[in-house]
Amino acid sequence: MRRANDPQRRDKIVLATLEAVITHGIHAVTHRKIAQIAQVPLGSMTYYFSGIDELLMEAFSRFTETMSRQYQAFFEGVSDARGACDAITDMIYSSQVTTPDNMELMYQLYAFASRKPALKTVMQNWMQRSQHTLEQWFEPVTARALDAFLEGMTLHFVTDKTPLRREDILVMVERIAGLPQK
Repeated sequence: MRRANDPQRRDKIVLATLEAVITHGIHAVTHRKIAQIAQVPLGSMTYYFSGIDELLMEAFSRFTETMSRQYQAFFEGVSDARGACDAITDMIYSSQVTTPDNMELMYQLYAFASRKPALKTVMQNWMQRSQHTLEQWFEPVTARALDAFLEGMTLHFVTDKTPLRREDILVMVERIAGLPQK
């Protein structure tokens, strides 16, 4: 007996793709592994997506959009550059965004984007959204520097044997922003 088509199947496949990347690494992701994680028939993979590249692009697009929303949430209620510096510091220090799964997906996206132009575009769009958020309080060059610092410091914070104190991170952020030290 045939089951009715699951209206959430496409979304399940996209989310399972991200899970497969986390579990197996992007180079070992296959249609079969994704279908198994999503608990869908293997044929569903080619029904909804033309190939693995399209599937990876959609999955990483969804991931970066989610990350952008989380990023922007840190700035809710921020009204000035000093508040934005606090928000950046909180983002680095809090570990709310830098979960092990998110970090794994970021690493995989960074590495794979250098080989796949479509994923490079996903990465560039993500960076642009982040910088646009920061441009509410900083000139474009400063916003770009702060965004790059945030990306790098996030990596350092989650891998460093002795992560910096919040106060030290704030000093660095304020220096990049050109704010006078308190």
